[in-house]
Amino acid sequence: MVIKILGTGCAKCKKLEENVRQAISQLSGDFSIEKVTDLNQIMDFGVMMTPALVIDEEVKLVGKVLSPDEIKKLIEK
Repeated sequence: MVIKILGTGCAKCKKLEENVRQAISQLSGDFSIEKVTDLNQIMDFGVMMTPALVIDEEVKLVGKVLSPDEIKKLIEK
């Protein structure tokens, strides 16, 4: 599963990445985390507000920071 964190490196983006790493540490499976900081690539996803979370090329979250438990629920769906 490929998880992408879209953002320019702001505090919220870093917190989302930290929470994603915590969430996947509690799950079994093969996960890859990618950070996307290029504005053109972010806009290619149709995202106009960061941070954003993309799971397997599907935008799941825009403009929020979820807790590790909330992220685990998104991943498990």
